Amino acid sequence: MKAFAFAAALVLAPLTTQAADWTTAPPAAEGLSAVKLDAMSAAIKAGEFQKITSVLVARHGKLVFEAYYDQDGAEARRNTRSATKTVTAMLTGAALARGALPSVDAPIKAYLKGRPPAANPDPRKDKVTVEDLLTMSSIAECDDDNSFSRGNEERMYLIEDWVGFYLDLPVRGFPDWNPKPEASPYGRSFSYCTAGVVTLGQVVQNAVKKPLPAFADEVLFKPLGIENPKWQMSPTGLAMGGGGLGLRSRDLLKLGQLYANGGQWEGQQVLPAAFVKASVTPHANARENTDYGYLVWLQTFNGHKAWLMSGSGGQKVAIVPDLGLVAVITTANFGVRQPHAISEKLLADHILAAVEK
Repeated sequence: MKAFAFAAALVLAPLTTQAADWTTAPPAAEGLSAVKLDAMSAAIKAGEFQKITSVLVARHGKLVFEAYYDQDGAEARRNTRSATKTVTAMLTGAALARGALPSVDAPIKAYLKGRPPAANPDPRKDKVTVEDLLTMSSIAECDDDNSFSRGNEERMYLIEDWVGFYLDLPVRGFPDWNPKPEASPYGRSFSYCTAGVVTLGQVVQNAVKKPLPAFADEVLFKPLGIENPKWQMSPTGLAMGGGGLGLRSRDLLKLGQLYANGGQWEGQQVLPAAFVKASVTPHANARENTDYGYLVWLQTFNGHKAWLMSGSGGQKVAIVPDLGLVAVITTANFGVRQPHAISEKLLADHILAAVEK
């Protein structure tokens, strides 16, 4: 593989009792091999994983490894890409906890009033629910993995009203080789759709009656000590719930730890435990050996089940519950072949392999 294009600035977590917003510990104190983690760093700096920009690992709620391999360092607000989608799910959970949304079965139409009539009217579109958007399984013809799809994400960016783009989509067709929801695992037919998550952000914003960034600060970021998030905005001024949120790597680790803790952070129940449990329960089958929860990927590595926030380029926040481990991998692997496979190999062959007890 091509070596790293610019100088790697390696910064390791100080092994003190408290490091600003994380309690830290030596890897060995939490059952990880420092030697294997150092070998991982050497491989990253040698370019074996192309452009990895940061790796952080927490075990049992303590930060045991932190390294940055670019010139931006710990305080950079890194573009999380589609890992942002899981944040939108978290905000949906917070809206449910406050009664702004009655349940995941609530039709989204009730929270999108005052809009012009949608194209391709169909009574089935009127029944699309919050859970349909959380599970990437709505009836809309929307597939980011298919360049021919009318709902492909790149087509959305060409117009001003991204929510209108989703609402105008026709109903999906199911030819013989594409099983209908009732014939699919968990009774849902998965189709990766960024426009649906953008629309979910609008639904949450309308339900809580305040801008999505303000709601996020109030119910999620401030309780976790996350400061100065950098939202991307749509042309109409809607915060982009489908991708691009800028957060520090440590902030991403906090979000992962929040799910690892069943919605708790430092003794405070930030998100309902029941919502977190539902989020990491399979609701749709995304592809072979991969299920999907509420905007969370459900995979297995080295025999361990993992919950993942994931974004293009191989951005990963991996929660491995049976090991009490949370890992963050950020990258600049855009335009390279199989960037997710690169990050997943780093996770499996180095991070998880470093667990000794």
